Amino acid sequence: MNENLFASFITPTMMGLPIVILIIMLPSMLMTSSKRLISNRLHSLQQWLIKLIIKQMMMIHSPKGRTWSLMLISLIMFIGSTNLLGLLPHTFTPTTQLSTNLTMAIPLWAGAVILGFRHKLKASLAHFLPQGTPISLIPMLIIIETISLFIQPMALAVRLTANITAGHLLIHLIGGATLVLTSISPPAATITFIILALLTILEFAVALIQAYVFTLLVSLYLHDNT
Repeated sequence: MNENLFASFITPTMMGLPIVILIIMLPSMLMTSSKRLISNRLHSLQQWLIKLIIKQMMMIHSPKGRTWSLMLISLIMFIGSTNLLGLLPHTFTPTTQLSTNLTMAIPLWAGAVILGFRHKLKASLAHFLPQGTPISLIPMLIIIETISLFIQPMALAVRLTANITAGHLLIHLIGGATLVLTSISPPAATITFIILALLTILEFAVALIQAYVFTLLVSLYLHDNT
């Protein structure tokens, strides 16, 4: 039972070789650019979503921070498309792996922190010790703020991993229960199938929301350090 439950989280292989890289590249291959003078509806929707996301995220940034808009829009499109890819049957979701999410979170967080120490050294150091702190609390407060700083990339990765993994496990459990109840009690199977359909819609929304939250937090880290 445990093997079946967690089978969707096992790294897929082909002839003994991992094919994670091919799976990660698949969503980007589906997003094609249009060379026509008048774009089709799908490409127009894609461009509208990109402009809307950029407008929402770049509103708080300075002109220097807005130079990161291409990186942020690429990040949210990658995470969102990867999360949605995992909702298809017999697929693999890379964002359910903590190692994959840490690989995205740590460089982005480290880059934002390094930028802050390079361009805003005094302001970055001021976060470790707020103004008006009592002298007796200074050592403890510095330790707490330092720990909270280093926990940020872990929080980014764990939040995304936990939300996507929990949704997939629920879908797997309720789907298995629906199959079992089909031969035992058709009315109960109908109810569980409706719950499964509603949960799938919810998971579709969670996949997009988690991509937005991950990218928004990275954007806020950049805003604090640029």
